[in-house]
Amino acid sequence: MDDWQKVMDLNLTGVFLGMKYAMQAMKENGGGSIINMASVEGIVGAPNGDAYNASKAGVRLLTKTAALDAATHRWGIRVNAVFPGVIDTGILTPDELKQFDGITPLGRVGKPEDIVLICVYLGSDESSFAAGADFVIDGGYTAQ
Repeated sequence: MDDWQKVMDLNLTGVFLGMKYAMQAMKENGGGSIINMASVEGIVGAPNGDAYNASKAGVRLLTKTAALDAATHRWGIRVNAVFPGVIDTGILTPDELKQFDGITPLGRVGKPEDIVLICVYLGSDESSFAAGADFVIDGGYTAQ
């Protein structure tokens, strides 16, 4: 139960509180863009990932709800979520990277730049019609 609560506090309650305070500031300053970080594991299950998967799935629906709240109140705030697949952040061993390369349809794990570029788009005026959307960046993993 303690592990479950720690994961929920970090991954779901943290996102909720971040949006709460960001929206207050954005409303006072004419709007903005909130980009929540979810995970493909909020879309598909994984063994032994119950708390993590549930928390990231919660981020998905929380994002959609916040996007609708902001849109219907005309606050000028867009809320979207990014769903990375496996990204080489230096945490995985070379053997783990090779394993994930083998199960990712594009044949490689993602790089941080792959996630950064979608965030730049979502933070820009170019994404002015994106709200409540899921941006899955996973090399085709969830398309299988």
